[in-house]
Amino acid sequence: MKTQKQSLINTIAAVLEHGQSITTKQAYDWFDCMELPAKICQLKNVGWKIKTTRVKTPEGKTVAKYKLTNA
Repeated sequence: MKTQKQSLINTIAAVLEHGQSITTKQAYDWFDCMELPAKICQLKNVGWKIKTTRVKTPEGKTVAKYKLTNA
């Protein structure tokens, strides 16, 4: 049986595998995930090549956006 945390990591991984990027706000809105940076770190620790870029929101706030790299 998968834990809820592992299921959330798998869901985030699926988003990235489909070529989508994801921000913390999107993770919260889509999956009620409040700890995206930690989940991204866990994926990186097992070998995922994830690029972090800083983007500005329409409100002027800078946020991290995560996406798989081609490397």
